Amino acid sequence: MKKGIHPNYRPVVFQDGSCDFSILTKSCIKTEDTIQWEDGNTYPLVKLEISSGSHPFFTGKQKLLDSAGRVEKFNKKYAKKK
Repeated sequence: MKKGIHPNYRPVVFQDGSCDFSILTKSCIKTEDTIQWEDGNTYPLVKLEISSGSHPFFTGKQKLLDSAGRVEKFNKKYAKKK
């Protein structure tokens, strides 16, 4: 293997901010944040907005949207003008 051409592949913690979900895995992603993990070691931290811990497909919990208001807004916006 050539030296200096491969990314730094290291353990990284991915943390979902919307729920209490974190996972330690390996990644090449660059980040300045760090966190102390359960084993006492400090690892780079990547903050996520959504993950398998909060996504409706994986949790089975669907967030209800105001679909009636959205339909009315669409109809009002694209209604034929007389």
